[in-house]
Amino acid sequence: MRRNASGISCLVAIDKPAGMTSHDVVAHVRRAVGERRVGHAGTLDPLATGLLVVGIGPATRLLGMLSLSEKRYEACICFGKETTTDDRAGDTSRVASVPQELLNENFASEALGALVGKHNQVPPAYSAISIEGRRAYARARAGERVVLAPRPIQIYDARLLALDKQPDGSIVWRCEFSVSKGTYIRSLARDLGRKLQSAAYLLSLRRIAAGSLSLDACVPLAKLEAKGAPLLPCCCVDPAQAAGLPVRLLDAAELSFAVCGKRISAGRVADPAAERRCARTPRDHEQVCLVFEDRLYGIWEARQEGLVCKVNFPGGVSGVRQ
Repeated sequence: MRRNASGISCLVAIDKPAGMTSHDVVAHVRRAVGERRVGHAGTLDPLATGLLVVGIGPATRLLGMLSLSEKRYEACICFGKETTTDDRAGDTSRVASVPQELLNENFASEALGALVGKHNQVPPAYSAISIEGRRAYARARAGERVVLAPRPIQIYDARLLALDKQPDGSIVWRCEFSVSKGTYIRSLARDLGRKLQSAAYLLSLRRIAAGSLSLDACVPLAKLEAKGAPLLPCCCVDPAQAAGLPVRLLDAAELSFAVCGKRISAGRVADPAAERRCARTPRDHEQVCLVFEDRLYGIWEARQEGLVCKVNFPGGVSGVRQ
């Protein structure tokens, strides 16, 4: 079978190691499973580790439809200086004194708690945001002055896990953040340092959850490379759960219509997040996952005339667990 027709169609959560770009992870997965069509959702910086959702085969078309808007991170913020990249990869751009109150756990907890809410955040100059067709980081590396417009973000939760004083006098807060999509934790660290009359940068970052997925769902990249495609059936992510949409179970007759993208009756759906999966009628314009046995065959939208196709997967996306 050709490399671009492996027959694989699934989502996998990779525990990304430090030192690799998200695109590097995609390249490694391609080689490991023998499939060219591989993509990822939600970029992680090279120094960051943790959950990275990867789509393989036709399932790559599902990546933009996943419910990954809320993300959770463990971050170490180091006070005492700023860097050009807002993390430890950059050169020192500013040094500031570190108030001793930053070693007080109650003060730290209150300062983090005050971050909860909606903000307009300026992204890092060294980011993948496109400016007139060129990435911001490429312009910054070329010596250009990069000025990015603030973007709306939301911090749902921010709490202190631990704090420590380093031998050089700097202070490190280990924190946990729950934030909206598009939030830069590097910028959050930078702005927190300024707000506390000091300076700060991001020392380390680990994504521990995205949407309904957590590190428990992850497979180490090295393990996937060692085992290859035969490992996928036992480690792939439930695509219906990742989409975060109600599930509409199909019968064999309806499946024949769905794989062709034809309209089917509204039927009854079940909410995956509900404690009791009670069946109900889909709401007007609500999107639902079409499932037959252990595969997702598409995402349809409820209309007055029934369910109509938004995106279909004639071969199905594997990994559904009912």
